[in-house]
Amino acid sequence: MSKVSAKTILVAVADLNGILRGKILPSKNAKKLKNKSIRLPLSALNVDLLGEDIENSPLVFESGDTDGYISSTGREPFRFKWLENAPLFYPCWMFTDDDENFLGDARHTLNKTLNVYKEKGWTVTAATEMEFYFVNAKNDSLQPPINPKTNNQLICADVLSTQDLNDFEVILSEIQEACLEAGIDFESITSESGCGQFEVTLKHRNALFAADDALFLKIITKGVAIKHGLTATFMAKPYLDQPGNGMHVHFSILDNNGQNIFSNGGNSGSKFFKNAIGGCISAMKASTLIFAPFENSYERLTPKAHAPTGISWAYENRTAAIRIPMGSPSSKRIEHRVAGGDANPYLLFTAILGAALKGIEGQMDAPKPIQGDAYSLNLPQLAKNWITAIELFENDDAIKNIFPESLVANLVLTKKQEFEQLDKITSADKWKYYINSI
Repeated sequence: MSKVSAKTILVAVADLNGILRGKILPSKNAKKLKNKSIRLPLSALNVDLLGEDIENSPLVFESGDTDGYISSTGREPFRFKWLENAPLFYPCWMFTDDDENFLGDARHTLNKTLNVYKEKGWTVTAATEMEFYFVNAKNDSLQPPINPKTNNQLICADVLSTQDLNDFEVILSEIQEACLEAGIDFESITSESGCGQFEVTLKHRNALFAADDALFLKIITKGVAIKHGLTATFMAKPYLDQPGNGMHVHFSILDNNGQNIFSNGGNSGSKFFKNAIGGCISAMKASTLIFAPFENSYERLTPKAHAPTGISWAYENRTAAIRIPMGSPSSKRIEHRVAGGDANPYLLFTAILGAALKGIEGQMDAPKPIQGDAYSLNLPQLAKNWITAIELFENDDAIKNIFPESLVANLVLTKKQEFEQLDKITSADKWKYYINSI
């Protein structure tokens, strides 16, 4: 199917939770993306997980719930092939009527951070490792999926099993095919350590497009799964007795000559490298809300559960919050392992790369790298729970130096409202509010 054969187009922008908000139009209206005539309320990017307006938001009644316009980000459109009519999706971002970037759009916020790197003659290259579960979310319960080949329900995990990859080959291949059309390149797909859990590792590229890739992978995976009668979820902790879903971010910084400024020709890394780690460490606790944006997220951040809880870094150590993989010095990179699969990729990249930038600019020293089991060490800890994380994010100076003031205020209002809403729902039913959205 060629792009011109699509009968409809879908235009959408990600809200602060990383959920697409937009509209379907006849394909002939694609030209409207160039003349500011496709409009959405600015408040549409600042609704809560349930899709409701934020009470007391300055974007709603205080401003008359004004519109902005959306425009193509410049990425090539791609088909939602899993849908019957296969609409052509145009990735968009939001602008105000005076042609300013709307910084309530997290993609603009990330781009603003990356432009500071660009001013220094640097380019950030990044990639993600993303975990998700296939589940059956039916009959008022959350259960492991049915094996497509045997029609039997999965009963156990089989880490790195090629049999699981073979049994789910049709679905996984369709996901990969849709990703390739979207311009997303894979490094690998593996069966993970949870029952029905898989991990996709994406290739390194410009950080703005890498964040796009992470968001689009979620959309594609969830859409293809539904087509096959399953639900795919990036919830941080779908099952309390199974491993959680993470979203690890790998990044390096290249100069104008394409040289990695993290490299010093050896294993230890350069001064810039240590400064970037120092910045990430210094902002990590206050950034917990970005890494763990929902109540369920904190079920994943528990000791000995293969997700970091202490603030630390180390060479080749998967218990540390920041792991430095070994390999060629020219490819020296930082692996930030804190975030769950439920994080908004644009906010996540901004938190990490903004902190690294502040570390470099402030010549922050990294603490000593840890050795051994991080869970057994007396380390400073991430925020323990959702409400503490919200308060830290709202008041910490490091956050104010990374994110626009308006975005901080709007995200805090959103999370406080979600906290109040979910507090009214029984623990046994809360998964229903996450499963189809994140």
